[in-house]
Amino acid sequence: MHYQNASRIYLNCIFFFLFFSIGLTVFAQNTAPQQIPTQTAPAQLPTTQPNPTQTSNQQAVDFYNQAKSAGMSDMDIEKAAMQRGYTLDQISAMRKRLQKPDEKAAPDPNRDELDETRDQDELDELEDEANNEKDSTNARRATGRRQNRTFGSAFFARASNTFEPNLRIATPRNYVLGPEDEIVVDIYGNAVDNFRMKISPEGTVKMLNLAPVYVNGLTIEQATERIVNRLRQAYSGLNRPGSGTYSSITLGNVRSIRVMITGEATRPGTYTVSSLATAFNALSISGGPNRNGSYRNIEVIRNNKTLKVIDLYRFLVDADLRDNITLQDQDIILIRPFESRIELTGAIKRPGIFEAKKGEAVSALIRYAGGFLPEAYTKMLTYQRNTGTNYVIGSIDSTQVETFPPQNGDIFTVKRILDIVSNQIEIRGAVTIPGAYAIEDRCNTILELIQMAQGLSPRAFLNRGILERSSGDTQTGILAFDVRKLLSGESPDIPLLPGDIVTIKSIEDLKEFTFLSISGSITNPGNYYYYKDITVADLIFQAGGYTEGGLPYRIEVSRRVKNDTLDLPSAQNVRIFTLNVADNLVLNPEDQKFKLEPQDIVIVRKSPRYEPQKTITIAGEVTYPGSYTIINNFERISDVFAKAGGIKPGAFLSGARFYRNSELIAVDIEAIIQKPSLPSNLLLLDGDTLVIPRKSETVRIQGGVHNPSVMNFDSKFGYDEYISQAGGYTEQSWKTRAYVSHPNGRTYRTKNFLFFRSYPKVVPGSVVTVPIKAARPQRERTPGERIALLSFIASMLSTATLALITLNR
Repeated sequence: MHYQNASRIYLNCIFFFLFFSIGLTVFAQNTAPQQIPTQTAPAQLPTTQPNPTQTSNQQAVDFYNQAKSAGMSDMDIEKAAMQRGYTLDQISAMRKRLQKPDEKAAPDPNRDELDETRDQDELDELEDEANNEKDSTNARRATGRRQNRTFGSAFFARASNTFEPNLRIATPRNYVLGPEDEIVVDIYGNAVDNFRMKISPEGTVKMLNLAPVYVNGLTIEQATERIVNRLRQAYSGLNRPGSGTYSSITLGNVRSIRVMITGEATRPGTYTVSSLATAFNALSISGGPNRNGSYRNIEVIRNNKTLKVIDLYRFLVDADLRDNITLQDQDIILIRPFESRIELTGAIKRPGIFEAKKGEAVSALIRYAGGFLPEAYTKMLTYQRNTGTNYVIGSIDSTQVETFPPQNGDIFTVKRILDIVSNQIEIRGAVTIPGAYAIEDRCNTILELIQMAQGLSPRAFLNRGILERSSGDTQTGILAFDVRKLLSGESPDIPLLPGDIVTIKSIEDLKEFTFLSISGSITNPGNYYYYKDITVADLIFQAGGYTEGGLPYRIEVSRRVKNDTLDLPSAQNVRIFTLNVADNLVLNPEDQKFKLEPQDIVIVRKSPRYEPQKTITIAGEVTYPGSYTIINNFERISDVFAKAGGIKPGAFLSGARFYRNSELIAVDIEAIIQKPSLPSNLLLLDGDTLVIPRKSETVRIQGGVHNPSVMNFDSKFGYDEYISQAGGYTEQSWKTRAYVSHPNGRTYRTKNFLFFRSYPKVVPGSVVTVPIKAARPQRERTPGERIALLSFIASMLSTATLALITLNR
C-alpha cells in the first residue's frame, strides 16, 4: 500500500491503542461494581472514558510500539479500540491534535511528496519533450506545458482539502445500518431507560430479555420501526398517543468500512474510512487522479456494477455535489485514464490543460477556463493539431466555437486585440482640451476637431499646423496647413482619416527658452525668465529689489553681440551699458527706453564705503575687556589698549597671545607697546582676538627627559638647570634640536657652532621641548657582510704592520 495510506493507519492505530490501554488501566483500578442501566451494555466498560487531549504524542507512540511487540496487528488494535466503545469523535480529535504543529507532531511528508511527485513527473515529461524539440513549434509546445497544468490537479495538491466526514451531524435518514454500528435508544415519559446497542456480525441488536431484532441493511427509519415494535412487548403503548411513554432512536458510533481505490490514482490501495464517508472523501485521501487519470470518468462500483460515474468538473466549475455519494463497505472507486485533453492558452481567464468528453465543443472548454479576458480577440481562435505524422495549425471563427469538436492534444490559442482604437483621431498642442477623439459625423475634419477640442489656446501659433497620417507603408506622411486661413475660411477644410494626428504648436514651443541673469547687491540674485520688452527695473523688481548698500546708479548690463558689431573692436564680443534706475523702482519713462534682451547679465554695484562693522576682542588683564569696533582700516594692535583703558598691574605682556581666525599668531606684544613702529604691530582685521594673561610662574619640560614635569620658574635657573630638574636627557633624546616655546607663541631653538652650543632663554610660562630620535630598526648582518668586515679589518691590520716594519728600518 502507498506510504500515505500506511502513515494514516499508523496514526489511527496509535490513538486506538492509546484509548484501549487507558481504558484497561482505568478498569483495573476500578474494582467496585458498576450499576449499568441497561442489560446490553458491557459490564466491564468503565464509567468514564479518557480524554485524548490529556495524552502526549510520545505516550501514544510508546503504546503503539508495545502493542506491535506483543504481536498485535494494526487491524487487531483497531478492533480492540472499537470493542472498548471509543467513538470516532475521539479518534478524530486525536488525529487533529497529532497533526497540530504546536504538539511537535512530525509533519506529513506524503502530501509534499505527492506535490513533488506531480511536479517531477511533469518536469521529466517536459524535459524529454524539450530534448526532442526540432523546430519552433515543439519549443512553443514545451514552453506552454511548463506554464500550464491540468485543470483540477490543484484541488488535490494541498493537505487542507481532506474532505474528512463530519461525525457530529444529525443521523442521515437514508443511512444504511450494518455490523459494528451503534444504535442509541432513549425511553422517556412514564418510563425512563437508555440502551446503547452495537449491531452484531449477524446484523441483529438485542434489548433487555427480548428477542433479537434484525436491522442489517435497513435505514435508520426502518430500523426504528422494528425496534419500537419489539420494545412494545416491554413497554405497551410505546410512542402511541396518550400512552405517556415515548422513545428516541438515533445512531451512535458509526462503523468503519473498507474502500478500494484503483486505476489511475495517485495512491491506489485499500482505505479504512468512516461509514459516513463519501466518494470525494476517498478521492482526497488517495490524492486524486494521477497525471494520466481522468477527472471526468471516475466510476463507483458496488457489487460488480457501476453505481455512479463521477465528473469532477461538475463540482469544480458549478459546485454540484450530485456525484458525492455515500460509500458502502467493499465499494470500489475506479479512476479511468483520460481520453482527451486540450490545452487553452492566450487571453483566457484560466489557461491550462482541460479534459474534454466525447461530444463536447470548444465552447464547453472555454466555460471551464472561466471565459475570455476583456482584451481577447474572440472572432477567431487558432489551434494546433497532431495529425499522427506532424503538427498542423488551423483556425475557427466565433460561429464555430459552439460546434467545433476538439481532438486529443489540440492546443487552442486566444489572441489579444491590438492596442489600437480603430476610429481614433488625436489633436495635440495649443488647444484647450488636447487628446484623442472619435471620428464621427460631427467630427471628421480638422476644423471640426479643433471645435471639439474647445478651440485654440491664446498662445497658439497660427501660421502653420501639421497633420500626421500613415500612408500604409513604413513611413508616416505629414501635411502642413495654415491655421489662420483654415479658421477664417480662406482655405478649405481637410477631411480626417482614422489614426490621424493634428498638431498645433504654441508660440513658446517655437522659441528657445531664454533667461536673464542678475547679481550683485540684489535680494534674490539668479536667473529669471526673459519676457518681451522687460526692463532693468522690471528685473530688479522680480529679484526682490536692492539690498542694503546697493546703488541704483552704475548698474551694468552685459549683452552678447549678434549682428551690430560695426563700432566694436574685433577683439570685443560683448557690449557694456551703464544705467541709472530709481531706487524706489517707480515707473520712469527713461527706464522704459532701455529694453533687455535674452541672455543679458545685470550687475548691481554696492556703495564703495558700505561695509559691515568690524570688531576686535580683547580679554584678560585690561581695564575694560570686551569687543571693540575697528574704526578704520589703519588701526593696529597697539591702538587697542587705549580703547580698553590700559593694562592692569598684574598683566604679563610677555605672555600675551594674539589670535586670527582661531590661529595663534606669534607676536611680542610687550615690544609692540614699547615700539609701535615694529613690523609685528599688525593691522587689525574683523574677528581678531587679543588675550593678556596674568604672570605665569611655572615652566613645563617635556620630550626626551627622564621625568617630564611642570615646575616653578626660578630666575636663577637656566636651561641646563631645568633639564637637570627633569632628570636629565634620555638615551634617545636629540639634544641639539631642543627648543623653548614662550607663552606669546614665539619659539627659540638651540644654536650650535662647532663645539659650542647656545641654549634658548627660559621665561615664565615657557615650554621646554627635547625631541626624541626616531628608533632605527637593528638589522643583523648577513654572513657575507661579516666576512667582508673581517677581511677589511685584517687588511687594515696588515697595512699597519707593514708600515711599522718600514719605519723601524
